[in-house]
Amino acid sequence: MVKAVVGANWGDEGKGKITDMLGAESDIIVRFQGGANAGHTIINDYGKFALHTLPSGVFYDHTTSIIGNGVALNIPVLFKEIQSIVERDVPMPKILVSDRAQIVMSYHILFDQYEEERLGGKSFGSTKSGIAPFYSDKYAKIGFQVSELFDDELLKEKSKRVCETKNVLLEHLYHKPLLDPEEIYKELKGYKEMIEPYVCDVSAYLYQALKDGKEILLEGQLGSLKDPDHGIYPMVTSSSTLAAYGAIGCGIPPYEIKKVITVCKAYSSAVGAGEFVSEIFGDEADELRRRGGDGGEFGATTGRPRRMGWFDAVASRYGCRIQGATEVALTVLDVLGYLDEIPVCVGYEIDGEITRDFPTTVKLAKAKPVYEVLPGWKCEIRGIKNYDELPENCRNYIEFIEKELEVPITMVSNGPGRTEIIKRNK
Repeated sequence: MVKAVVGANWGDEGKGKITDMLGAESDIIVRFQGGANAGHTIINDYGKFALHTLPSGVFYDHTTSIIGNGVALNIPVLFKEIQSIVERDVPMPKILVSDRAQIVMSYHILFDQYEEERLGGKSFGSTKSGIAPFYSDKYAKIGFQVSELFDDELLKEKSKRVCETKNVLLEHLYHKPLLDPEEIYKELKGYKEMIEPYVCDVSAYLYQALKDGKEILLEGQLGSLKDPDHGIYPMVTSSSTLAAYGAIGCGIPPYEIKKVITVCKAYSSAVGAGEFVSEIFGDEADELRRRGGDGGEFGATTGRPRRMGWFDAVASRYGCRIQGATEVALTVLDVLGYLDEIPVCVGYEIDGEITRDFPTTVKLAKAKPVYEVLPGWKCEIRGIKNYDELPENCRNYIEFIEKELEVPITMVSNGPGRTEIIKRNK
């Protein structure tokens, strides 16, 4: 069976923990999109880790970790990541990389930095990891696919051709040093040596695994609202963040995805620019940020402080719908135990009218939050294992959100550790 773990919102929902937990009962875990521009924080028996490219199931010795064809593959980052976990006594994971994955080049990272610099105050809040230039090149058909690393003549010719295009921009738009085709060719040859032991026809491998009845887990990066089609365009990422893309990003039939576990935070947070209707500011935001997550709400990749807000039922219901959520995992609920009252955004007021539907970005910019305030539970809920043992107001909060989402909440995370989760039978 294939399950997908994806985000309902802006990313940072806690997908890494849920993937890590579900990895216990999975044979294969696949990253199917995105690059090293976002991270998943994992806390388990080995310690605390921030993963950027590796799937969150690499800590199990029975799983195979796969980098699918939809991933923006930064080979040096992947290698540093493998080394960093092995150095901390994690057994060497079994890793396969799709021969159809494409490579993030050093110049993609430069172009990302140059473009943000050029845009100045109108920048997209990029992590400057080269993701947008990478996907631009992929769809302009001038990217380098892993399979191409094994054709020397093609690499030499293509390195020249790519540099001709890039150098026009570097000279006339950015006024930066030009690329040397010989250096690009050497970079690619170095990548070939690093990646060769892991290269695999992933689609064929997964086809056989499905025939053999293996349990496969697809791990998404970011969330619904960062999808380039269905998110808060243009303040989005450059690859589809939706479970439906999981089939494309690893080469399996769409009908094989039987469960879509969509992860929602018990409050809202976001990194980067873009509309965020339930955002809060000042001391209120600082307090939630400080208490949030494990060690505070800061990006796992960038370290940037996350923007904070109350739970947004409008955005989350939309996020679950667009993902095709079959169930929801609600995370970081324990963080809210300090509050007397907890606002929940249940509607948007746009031009004097209230809507429960998530609009396009142009209308979103005018939206004001409509709140319903619920009583808090004013106590620590970490350590509780059974749903019925949660305080009544805490259960009421969960059930209120579940009703708003219109999807069953089957898991409630009440702490950062792998085992700090309450399962509900729905």
